[in-house]
Amino acid sequence: MSVGILALLAALPIIAIFILMVGFRWPATKAMPLAFVLTLALALFIWKTPGNWIVASTVNGVVIAFKILFIVFGALLLLFTMRESGAIEAINRGFTNISADKRVQAIIIAWLFGGFIEGSAGFGTPAALAAPLLLSLGFPALAAVMVALIANVTPVSFGSVGTPTLLGIQPSLDIPSVQEYIAQSGLTYAEYMQQIGVWTALQHALPGLLLPLIMVVMMTRFFGEKRSIKDGLAIWPYALFAGFCFVGPYVAVALLLGPEFPSLLGGLLGLAILIPATKAGFLVPKTTWDFPKRSTWEKNWVGSISMDKPGAAKSSILKAWMPYVMIGLLLVLTRVRTLPIYEWVKSADIPYTGLFGTSVSGTIDPLYNPGILPFILVSLLCIPLFGMKKREVGAAWSEAIKRIKNPLIALIFAVPMVRIMMQSGNNPDGIVGMPIAMATAMSGIFQGSWPLVDAFVGALGSFMAGSNTVSNMLFSLFQFSVAEQLGVSTILVVSLQNIGGAMGNMICVHNVIAACATVGLVGVEGLLIRRNLLPMAIVGGIVGIIGLILVYTVGQGMI
Repeated sequence: MSVGILALLAALPIIAIFILMVGFRWPATKAMPLAFVLTLALALFIWKTPGNWIVASTVNGVVIAFKILFIVFGALLLLFTMRESGAIEAINRGFTNISADKRVQAIIIAWLFGGFIEGSAGFGTPAALAAPLLLSLGFPALAAVMVALIANVTPVSFGSVGTPTLLGIQPSLDIPSVQEYIAQSGLTYAEYMQQIGVWTALQHALPGLLLPLIMVVMMTRFFGEKRSIKDGLAIWPYALFAGFCFVGPYVAVALLLGPEFPSLLGGLLGLAILIPATKAGFLVPKTTWDFPKRSTWEKNWVGSISMDKPGAAKSSILKAWMPYVMIGLLLVLTRVRTLPIYEWVKSADIPYTGLFGTSVSGTIDPLYNPGILPFILVSLLCIPLFGMKKREVGAAWSEAIKRIKNPLIALIFAVPMVRIMMQSGNNPDGIVGMPIAMATAMSGIFQGSWPLVDAFVGALGSFMAGSNTVSNMLFSLFQFSVAEQLGVSTILVVSLQNIGGAMGNMICVHNVIAACATVGLVGVEGLLIRRNLLPMAIVGGIVGIIGLILVYTVGQGMI
């Protein structure tokens, strides 16, 4: 069977997801089980993947799904705990004092605060924290999720203290043939990886500068009273400045320190620059923009979670922010590998290998999961911090448990589906796996213009796997091989893969489901994916053009 036919067959589950969720607006709770069954049938009857590989992949997928669910549950628990304590009401006052303009609030929270959280934790955490915070500020639930997902692109390649680059690309290329190729150029493997990090940051820079503006334009277009992009474009000086506040430190840190801290320090330093500048009125529009009256909102704008807490006790703004300060601190302490607490946290890991006689492996990491440490831990610490009553604590826990049902159903099918696709290459007939078949077909079509579509392969990986890290694991070696065959820079091509994996976060089914769950939205996942395809295409187009120019100019002298 030709690669083209295999690629078309491999794409059927993804096509089905798009048609059902985007076209027919099915909720993920219905679309994902059907897509799982379709993937299972393809693996059994077309790829002829042995049963033990399918079972192992499914079990591994269920474990990963529960990891994601703990993050969602922890974010929900923190949200409801802070709502019941009155802390959310205090945070609202604080942001209103900075600026009442919803465009400004979206940029500060989704872009910079979200960037900092991505740099610390990654794995869908920023949207799970930023979307509820925006909801508490009076954003429609649908708008809160949309801007949180769009903003969470530039930081992702260096998310979770550099995990997508350090654990996604680095081990995937660490094989004898690649090592030999790199050695012939006079570089060490460490220097080669450093260059991938640098060029990832440099190629992220221009779309990163524009991303806050793209985000607010999408927001005013779909949620403004006038449904106008002009209201979003009106804030362009402030949005570009906000883009630079993150991207400037982000690129500098990638050049000087490596891939661990660009996003973390970019978000932190960006907040330190932008908040005082905003308070001083620097580049802030004179006209304040807000959403239309709540009574005019469309039905699908509103989730089932309310942030109103009548009669909530007044809390100081400083105390209200303490849970987020603790989260940021704990995330850094538990993820910087040179600190002793990292070793303590990882000592609780339960690795498993050789599932059902296969090479499928994974880790159950209870203390490293941000849903448990720090989200649930900080939620418990909020009880004495805010002097919460037993009734308030019970209300927070019961609501969080109730809200986890729909994402549980969706993810328990979505993640195993992806894992089966990833392991489909383990078959007796030597047929390439589903992801490689799709990517190979694309490379055959585009050939010399490959840099234009390179990033979209990374986005495909994230859409399927829910992670830039996993996308890089899937496609880094493939991208390296394509570059080697075309005689172009492997550093630039692999860097574009890293950027593409970040782009895919905007439409990644896992992240969309998880973020929707944190604001009580059900059945709008397809609508969000359809809308976010536009900003993803814009970012991908910019990245592709930059990549094409670089590959055939400065890339001519690069390995």
